[in-house]
Amino acid sequence: MNDENTTGNSTGNPKTTPGTGLPPVVPPPPARPPTSSLPVQPRAGTDDPAPSETPSDETSDNAQSTETASNDTPAAVSKETLLKAGIVVAGLILLGLLIWWVATLLGSGNQQATTQPPDTESASPSAQASRGELPLDGVGALDYQLGDCFENFDPEATESRVVPCTTGHSAQLVAVHRYPESDSYPGVAALREKGREICQGAGLTDAVANYVLMQRNAYPSDTSWEQGDRRVDCYVTADKGNIIMESLIP
Repeated sequence: MNDENTTGNSTGNPKTTPGTGLPPVVPPPPARPPTSSLPVQPRAGTDDPAPSETPSDETSDNAQSTETASNDTPAAVSKETLLKAGIVVAGLILLGLLIWWVATLLGSGNQQATTQPPDTESASPSAQASRGELPLDGVGALDYQLGDCFENFDPEATESRVVPCTTGHSAQLVAVHRYPESDSYPGVAALREKGREICQGAGLTDAVANYVLMQRNAYPSDTSWEQGDRRVDCYVTADKGNIIMESLIP
């Protein structure tokens, strides 16, 4: 509500001063339209008062902030993409190096296995077949083959009778170890220990439970070593003659 001059009415009803003869006094217009104070009613369904208008300078600031954020987002995404790509490339390089290293180790291992003779022999059916038909008499001790079965076996003899393992026999050669030609004579104790080692490592079948058996070693003397004997043999022998009727190794 506007204030009124004490000397007159409102602008539309001026008042003269009696007896003066002067023109009516008109109050000057207000500097800006009058304002009223009213309580702000909240919007339906909300507890908060209606938001006031945002000044134009704040609106421009918010718009600028939004625009800046939108401009920064592609750069951040681009950096993240480059970082992921770099990690993937590094992983591929490391994987390639690992594959190359494993292939190199396998290649060197295969080459070493090819150039070096095996420590322990395995039974070979083709080697057995190359002898011809069994039984064979007069087979020398250095010609014994892994898996041979012997009739009336004498471990001190230089020759033996080799028979099929499905016929009666008293001994079988179950493990063989050969030293390299370049090795020097290791001594009796080391040779005996090697014989025990290969006997313990021999894979025998369950048929050994059907017999009373002993393990026996044969190894070179210093004289036979100088003549080229490099083998250590492990035999399984029966204590009661030619009672074994099967092979005792797979």
